[in-house]
Amino acid sequence: MMDSEAHEKRPPILTSSKQDISPHITNVGEMKHYLCGCCAAFNNVAITFPIQKVLFRQQLYGIKTRDAILQLRRDGFRNLYRGILPPLMQKTTTLALMFGLYEDLSCLLHKHVSAPEFATRSVAAVLAGTTEAIFTPLERVQTLLQDHKHHDKFTNTYQAFKALKCHGIGEYYRGLVPILFRNGLSNVFFFGLRGPIKEHLPTATTHSAHLVNDFICGGLLGAMLGFLFFPINVVKTRIQSQIGGEFQSFTKVFQKIWMERDRKLINLFRGAHLNYHRSLISWGIINATYEFLLKVI
Repeated sequence: MMDSEAHEKRPPILTSSKQDISPHITNVGEMKHYLCGCCAAFNNVAITFPIQKVLFRQQLYGIKTRDAILQLRRDGFRNLYRGILPPLMQKTTTLALMFGLYEDLSCLLHKHVSAPEFATRSVAAVLAGTTEAIFTPLERVQTLLQDHKHHDKFTNTYQAFKALKCHGIGEYYRGLVPILFRNGLSNVFFFGLRGPIKEHLPTATTHSAHLVNDFICGGLLGAMLGFLFFPINVVKTRIQSQIGGEFQSFTKVFQKIWMERDRKLINLFRGAHLNYHRSLISWGIINATYEFLLKVI
């Protein structure tokens, strides 16, 4: 009888144990997309930062690739990774939000809103992009640190943040409008086209083939979107390179740049070819790393 009673008591103990553990397992699963996005961003920034710096100089000054590289050579290797902390902080945070919030909001909207899946996922993508814009101050400081005209004003991230403080909180959010526009639309295209593009690639049968397909899919999308939104980033960079003074509208700054560059579209896209290749590599790394980590975590 004692043995029988013991066996009868065991199932509730095991059931209770599972109930205690399962919420923790669920929480880890919910955070997976955030963690994978964060790690993918770190990997990307560490590899592509020097290329981004060349591109930045072209966007800001409208110079050729060779001249931008010469500028960096004159600055010296010591300054090559100057300004990497803000993009590292910004990218790891925003990509964690981009992937994580997109998944969470897609599920939430799908459950509570009776609309086509395409619509709910598009709204989720826009909302995720809008949330990313909270970290505009990091992108703002990155712009200042990469501009050699400000090299004598501050030497690190803390000093750059401190220099903006006296101008009020609005100064940290210069360039917010183009960032909101860029983030929202690019997220819609990225998440909307990622699946269909991968479906048209050769069927992957090995882990390495999946990795290559994910790299190609992310790279093609990144390159396309980087080229499409390049003029917006040119205007954003010009707006954010200013400290203090009048807050000029997107339209006014665009018109100024348009006149400076002889009203030629080709001059507005100066540096776009490098941005294309950088985005190809960058988003290929991000997408491949993200998808790989999703499988192993």
